[in-house]
Amino acid sequence: MHDIYYAYRNMHYVYILATDYFMNTLKLPLLPPTIELETKAVLRKAARAHRRLAELKGKVETIPNEAILINTLSLQEAKDSSEIENIITTHDALYKSSLFKDVAQSVSVKEVSHYAIALRKGFAEVRESRLITTNLIISLYQELEQNDGGIRSQSGTTLKNKNTGEIIYTPPQNYDDLVKLMTNLERFINDESMLDVDPLVKMAVIHHQFESIHPFYDGNGRTGRIINILYLVAQGLLDIPILYLSGYIIKTKQDYYHLLQHVRDNGSWEEWIIYILDGIEQTSLKTIELIGNIKNLMQDYKHRIRAELPKIYSQELLNNLFSHPYTKIEYLQRDLGTSRITASKYLALLDEHGFVNKQKMGKYNFYINEPLFALFVTGQSSGK
Repeated sequence: MHDIYYAYRNMHYVYILATDYFMNTLKLPLLPPTIELETKAVLRKAARAHRRLAELKGKVETIPNEAILINTLSLQEAKDSSEIENIITTHDALYKSSLFKDVAQSVSVKEVSHYAIALRKGFAEVRESRLITTNLIISLYQELEQNDGGIRSQSGTTLKNKNTGEIIYTPPQNYDDLVKLMTNLERFINDESMLDVDPLVKMAVIHHQFESIHPFYDGNGRTGRIINILYLVAQGLLDIPILYLSGYIIKTKQDYYHLLQHVRDNGSWEEWIIYILDGIEQTSLKTIELIGNIKNLMQDYKHRIRAELPKIYSQELLNNLFSHPYTKIEYLQRDLGTSRITASKYLALLDEHGFVNKQKMGKYNFYINEPLFALFVTGQSSGK
């Protein structure tokens, strides 16, 4: 009899848990938040973040060709953002994959490459429309995952501690709820009348809400980080996508997940917003330094190539060497509008004078700008 009683009580306990589980999925509130977000601490931090972001925007204008930064930094972000989800690859493998599409690639390299493509496609659309729609977000997800899926239609998705298996957060489960939340998020992103706050504060809210909705079966973290940079572009705070928080999140991963959950549990928006603002400030400073190093290296190459190889120097040649840390004959042909023989001759001369380092992979030749490569790997020039 006691066994039956305890079995019933345990079943009842499971039933209560299951009921709570599905009830809790409906508790994610619609935007905007109903509490004051712009505390004194938030506004002070937002001012510092804006100052550094404006400095970064100005620094970009000192680089002669925006493709130099879009191509190189988007690959860097693709690598870092994917690393947060334990999709690990190397700079070397990533740059080689961008050169040779017909060479076998690892699963990780393919996933990182899809991220870079999704980011660039999203940028092209937002630059034109200045809107971030649910359809655009779904298209980013589809590019990342290489499928035609969309918003989750089945329940059962939970976020777990990877070490213990403990359920940390249960996002909304019902498809209609997910659609309602995403529709609300789309309006919140694009309709400034819904909440009159600093756009960087709003970005922090958008990121939290998207990650809490968790609309897709996979790829939510990477999609959410693309939305961050697209929002800065849509708001005119940056002209090209060059500020990426993934490196900051990697270094502060425990804080990132803790503060995300702390808002869900306690409505502690101030700590979360300050964390994001701090990330914008720190990442802006780091990117300013990186762009400065790239500019200095370009100037060094410009003067040295002009002095040592004046007959082949052109701005287009310089742009090529800095748009692609790993380049090849076909890239030079395209960028300079020249013949294969001429492009091959130029690269041979650049290799001979130490501007690039010729490498071979199977039947292919490629050429590495080693000081530029070192900047992306370590943040420091190799000194060559």
